[in-house]
Amino acid sequence: MVFKVSLSRLKASLSKTKANFFEKIAQSVALHKKLDQQLLSELEEILINADVGVGTTGKIIDRLRGRAAEEKTEESEQLLRILKEEVTSILTSPRVVFPPDPETKLLVILIVGVNGTGKTTSIGKLAYKYKQEGEKVLIAACDTFRAAAIDQLAIWAKRGEAEFLKSQPEADPAAVAYDAVQAGLARGTDVVIIDTAGRLHTKINLMEELKKIKRVVAKADPAFPQEILLVLDSTTGQNALSQVKLFQEAVRPTGLILTKLDGTAKGGVVIAIADQFRVPVRYVGLGEKIDDLEEFDPSQFAEALFSC
Repeated sequence: MVFKVSLSRLKASLSKTKANFFEKIAQSVALHKKLDQQLLSELEEILINADVGVGTTGKIIDRLRGRAAEEKTEESEQLLRILKEEVTSILTSPRVVFPPDPETKLLVILIVGVNGTGKTTSIGKLAYKYKQEGEKVLIAACDTFRAAAIDQLAIWAKRGEAEFLKSQPEADPAAVAYDAVQAGLARGTDVVIIDTAGRLHTKINLMEELKKIKRVVAKADPAFPQEILLVLDSTTGQNALSQVKLFQEAVRPTGLILTKLDGTAKGGVVIAIADQFRVPVRYVGLGEKIDDLEEFDPSQFAEALFSC
């Protein structure tokens, strides 16, 4: 499915990041008459403070220096154009589309992430997106050791107009996930979304649990799950990088959902994640409403970030 966000809405949601990123860059470039070491140092500091990260910032600065020399330009507008193009290039990870299994016509999505990132709300919003496209959606609660988590997910499933498979407290999460897939197959469901636990303080056991869920779901069909989406809280900035690393080692997410982008000045972390892990951002959370989850478009993100 393709869910597009308007450029004006994205600009509004990125206002805090933009103030911490583009506006400072534009001011710095405008104050200098040439691309000298002082300007490069200022740009480097701005990018790092915007949570782009040291390594990624170094790459961007090197590319800016090299391209400015190749194009023989030091004009502020051209320097900003080069920066925008380099950011867009980094954000454009391979964007593989995962169609439903041709035999079953069922799309299975495993949602992972630590508690507090907005995982539950993202599931409800994602279900609503699919529902609006005429798809039949089933949500499975596999965080079975937190009764409150099950109840909260049930509320969001209702808001998202999705069927809900409630698990028994302390049931085997992998067994619940498998039952959900079988129920989806039996009911002619189009999309099954599987919630998981996010107890980071027991991360070793959690990662093993996620690996087991992935293995067991694949027993229903080797193609399952087609998508593993990692939910990240954009307000955590560079801490999000360690979470990507942790989950990538365990279950290799196919994409990311970046939440709370409207409430942070740390949106630059999107660039760092794309550069270091090449895992595409698939959706961004731009608010608290049921329809505030939007497809991520790299070019549009860069356009919103660098617009006046």
